[in-house]
Amino acid sequence: MSGREPTDSGHDDSILNNNEHAHHQAEALQVDADVYYAGVNNREVLACSDDDVLAQLNTILDPQFIQADPKKNEHYRVGWRSGGGSATAVVFPQTLVALWQVLKVCVSTNAIIVMQAANTGLTEGSTPSGNQYDRPVIVVNTLAMDNLYLLNRGEQVVSLPGATLHQLEKQLGEVGRAPHSVIGSSCLGASIVGGVANNSGGALVKRGPAYTELSIYAQINEHGELCLVNHLGIDLGDSPESILNNLQNGQFSQDDIPKTSKLASDREYVERIRDVEADTPSRFNADHRRLYEASGCAGKLAVFAVRLDTYPVAEQEQTFYIGTNSERELAELRRQMLRTMENIPEVGEYMHRDIFDVSKKYGKDTFLSVLHLGTDQLPKLFSIKGRIDAVLNKISWLPNAITDKCLQLMSYLFPSHLPKRLLAYREKYEHHLILKMSNQGIHEAEVFLNTFFKESPTGDFFICDKDEAQRAYLHRFAAAGAAIRYQTMREKSVGDILALDIAIPRNQLDWLEKLPPDIEQSIDKKLYYGHFFCYVFHQDYILKKGSDPSAVKKAMLNLLNQRGAKYPAEHNVGHLYEAEPDLRQFYQELDPTNTFNPGIGKMEKTKRNCSCCH
Repeated sequence: MSGREPTDSGHDDSILNNNEHAHHQAEALQVDADVYYAGVNNREVLACSDDDVLAQLNTILDPQFIQADPKKNEHYRVGWRSGGGSATAVVFPQTLVALWQVLKVCVSTNAIIVMQAANTGLTEGSTPSGNQYDRPVIVVNTLAMDNLYLLNRGEQVVSLPGATLHQLEKQLGEVGRAPHSVIGSSCLGASIVGGVANNSGGALVKRGPAYTELSIYAQINEHGELCLVNHLGIDLGDSPESILNNLQNGQFSQDDIPKTSKLASDREYVERIRDVEADTPSRFNADHRRLYEASGCAGKLAVFAVRLDTYPVAEQEQTFYIGTNSERELAELRRQMLRTMENIPEVGEYMHRDIFDVSKKYGKDTFLSVLHLGTDQLPKLFSIKGRIDAVLNKISWLPNAITDKCLQLMSYLFPSHLPKRLLAYREKYEHHLILKMSNQGIHEAEVFLNTFFKESPTGDFFICDKDEAQRAYLHRFAAAGAAIRYQTMREKSVGDILALDIAIPRNQLDWLEKLPPDIEQSIDKKLYYGHFFCYVFHQDYILKKGSDPSAVKKAMLNLLNQRGAKYPAEHNVGHLYEAEPDLRQFYQELDPTNTFNPGIGKMEKTKRNCSCCH
């Protein structure tokens, strides 16, 4: 079920056209020997009442794992940044077999299924959206199923749906390996499967989007039948229950897993970003190349596990801090490093001076929390904060976002947290780049940077010590939350926040946008930061009071279309963006009856006759 053959090269000419794409999908459905049927379907079933659905759920789950009270389950029905909707219940299966049973109930009662893990997404894709559904909605939270199994002495990992990136990073560290991604949101508890399901990118230059062709998932096919598909490449049994029980308990050989030609990561990505003359972006959510079963499914499947590559830990790492007042100089640095250097960077994170300032003031409490508490307890703290907010927001006489405002005021009590050399560069330079090199690349980069900036009147660099490096990365990590906090603290004087994540063509030298006056006049503050070598940027706009966010967004997207940019680049369409035609087709093929997460990509929410997608 792929947008391309699994072993194709990563070049653009390997993309299959729509007819070929549909043919491969249909062929896979017909001949796949790893499909196991549940014996239930929703093709002819009328939608049951909420009470009927709840009654059946109560026969398979302990009541403590079913939350139907809208006041108590609101935290799971509302997006991390925006969005939310109603649901008949939020359920918390504790095992994979229990999850399978929940799916069977939902299919037999013709209920909508919204899959959810950590709910850290930014585009409302892991919660219901509004109330305009034609069937009962069940939110299925998978965080309780968080086992990780290292394969072949840690060369790969099998992750269950609730396992987090932070958990993976910690477990792999014990065997000297590193995960496919260490994006900042791992500190908030972002799940591994959620990242794969959304083609999420991250800060690691060499890794590309989270991607695998090895997974096990439940699907509702064109006949409305629930089935389990085992493409994990591991023999786990011959029935859904035995397969899922063995997977849950690690009852399979973990050191002699046979090799497979299927990809468990985007191994073609380094070659792709080195092509700095290409007029297409390096990675974005709707890329044909990286839509394959669980990868990019966006909740259109119920994913039980994914299998991913891991990587050796670098023997040495060194961070370089770069500042310049010329955007063209920074673009040329990127081009030369990717074209000429044998060793490309591990990380290359960009910050504009404006987001540097906002992060310094409004991301300080996040910065200090990670610095002093570490990441082990942070996901729990954010979860607790979310629950407190849900309660306090219902008290009419309290100010909005009172916990954020209290945390902001408390942060003023602490001394300056940024190193002197970073602050000096903020005064001197508009554009900042945090560059991490490893092993032989450290010396190569130092030689390159000395040569590159030797005659430069507009830029310079310094080599960070360990403390400066840690604080520079934490400062960059705090940026996204700081933009929201800025808007929250100034809610009486500014308008909404418009957050875009975009990927621009790899050959563009004028990478920083120039906005026309009619858009500029609607904006209070523009905040730019992102993954510079991938040319993936986060652009947050704080609008002026009274500005129309829908009109501004429409104008912004028109400009991006003219630049050949793709959006969203790594947060996926959710309920905020319209899915491109190929992404729509992919969703329809994965979920012909529109039972899983209906409405994403601004598609229909109603039950679909499967004939419409052929």
